[in-house]
This record gives sequence, C-alpha cells and structure tokens, in this order.
Amino acid sequence: MKFLIAGAGAIGAYIGARMANAGFDVTLFARGPHLRAMQGHGVQVKSPEGDFVAHPAIAGSLEEIGPMDVVFLGVKAHGLPQLTPQLKPVIGPDTTVVSTQNGIPWWYFQGFGGEWEGLRLERVDPGGVISAAIPAKQVIGSIVYFSTEIPSPGVIQHIEGNRISLGEPDGSRSDRCRRIAEALIASGLRCPVTTRLRHEIWVKVLGNASLNPVSALTRATLVQMVRDPGVASVIRSIMEEVEAVSHKLGMELPVSIDQRMAGAEKVGEHKTSMLQDLEAGRPMELEALVGAVVELGERVGLPMTCTRTVYNCTKLLSQCAASRQPM
Repeated sequence: MKFLIAGAGAIGAYIGARMANAGFDVTLFARGPHLRAMQGHGVQVKSPEGDFVAHPAIAGSLEEIGPMDVVFLGVKAHGLPQLTPQLKPVIGPDTTVVSTQNGIPWWYFQGFGGEWEGLRLERVDPGGVISAAIPAKQVIGSIVYFSTEIPSPGVIQHIEGNRISLGEPDGSRSDRCRRIAEALIASGLRCPVTTRLRHEIWVKVLGNASLNPVSALTRATLVQMVRDPGVASVIRSIMEEVEAVSHKLGMELPVSIDQRMAGAEKVGEHKTSMLQDLEAGRPMELEALVGAVVELGERVGLPMTCTRTVYNCTKLLSQCAASRQPM
C-alpha cells in the first residue's frame, strides 16, 4: 500500500516516520521550513523509547504525488477547510482517507441514521467544503492517544503514548481498517480497531471541551486545574453538559465524569494542546473541540450555559492573541 501523510505536523510526521522506519511506502506532505528540513535531513524523532531518523519521501506539492491507497489527514481540524479542496490529485475512487483530528469530526453524522443523518456542523465544516472534497464512503475515523510536538523544523519530539484507535463510521470491522491497523502495528504503534468509535470520540470530547479551553484561560496544567476546587467545579459543569448532549444523540459513555477527572489528574503537570498552541502563537482548535459541542447543544435543545460561557471567553482570547501576532 502507498501511504500519504497530508499535513506532516507533529502527529502526522511521527506516524509517517514510524511507518517509513518500518519499511512502508509513505510520503509526507509539508510546507515551509519543516518541509525543507525534512528534505535535507529526514525526520528526526526524539523519543523516550529511543531516537531515530527516518527518510520517507517528502513532497511540497500534492500535484506531484498522484493517487494513494491511504491518506492520513495530519493537520488540525481548523486546517481541513483549506487542505481538503487540494486533495483531488491524491484521492482516487479506492483511496481510504483516515481522519486524525480531535473533537467532533466533519463526518460524524454521515451514516449516523435517524433524524440526525447527514447533519453538517458549520463550526467544523464551514460551507460544507470538507464533505464536498472527501466522499463519505472513503472515510475511516481514528482517535490519537499520543503526544508529540515540533521543537524545531524537521524534529519530532515524542512525549508519551503510542495508541491510535481506528474505526469505521458504521461500526463494522472492515478489511481496510484491518490492513491499515496491521501496518501501524508493524510500525511500532498500538492500533486497536473499534466498533464503537463514536462512543470513544465522546469520551475524548468530554475532556477536550472542558480541560482545553479552561487551561487556555488559566494557563494551568491538568493537575493544577482538577485540584483547584473552583476551577474543578467549572470543568465538571462543562463535562455534565457535554455528557447530556451525547445522551441526546443516543451515546452512553463508558467512563464517568469522576473517572475522567481522575484520569486528568493522573497525567500530572501536562499542558493541554490548546494551551501549547496559545503559548506558541498558533491558532487553537476551539471550534472542533468546543464550538461544535455548543452548536450540537443548540440543535438538541440544551442551553449549554457553562460550556458556552467558557467558549465565548476563549474565542475572544484567541482573537486578541491573533491580533497581537506580527504581520
């Protein structure tokens, strides 16, 4: 199989480097200094499990690549509206597209059934540009459970974790999921195939929609937030509202709010991805992680009082931070 990492940032380049190191035919698509550094020196991975340098094919243009068997979407959710219309040269009729984004994915209600079938969330897929570019039947979902960052162009720092769950939106166990999972496992990653991907998404959203924006507002680590009584109360209220939305959609979460809070505390002095983006001057994943949940709350008739308040404050924070960035 021929694999493409479309958007070889911290997550995508790590997956691609692992696969290239295991001998798979993988191409990384990137731009700017990161592209040039990887072209010149390969992908340098720094990891507690051992450092290595991988040499996958590196491309700065999708036009030069051609149709691929599997395309991993490696950009963050807010980068998809810009990326996906450019993917036409690499997506053939049999190409499988793997989403790796946090939050509520654009494909969530495709094949969902019932009254919510085909619902498009404007905050995730503005104007329908993503769903227009990627046929629903070619999408596989994934949930990434590892942490990576780019300390300098061409260098990937693997912090912790190695699991990525795969799943068909319809809950089936497909051959294409199995084949991709086998390739990822052979590359040194843990890759279970789940039939309950939408339930897993909500477990992660439970933390992402609460811990991420509150961390951006407070600049606090996970353990600092959950051990502060006042802040922990806000986080718990958001989790309760998120859980209520999931129940309205027929989802029963396999973990409790107490378990989710305890899990966050166990991670310790860790900064959320949203706080890391804020401190680095990058756009935050606000709409996919929080805005989409607020939008869904409106759809199902829930007020989302606490979530909406934190969302609005974080959105203004994001706008103020963007206005201070040098042009």
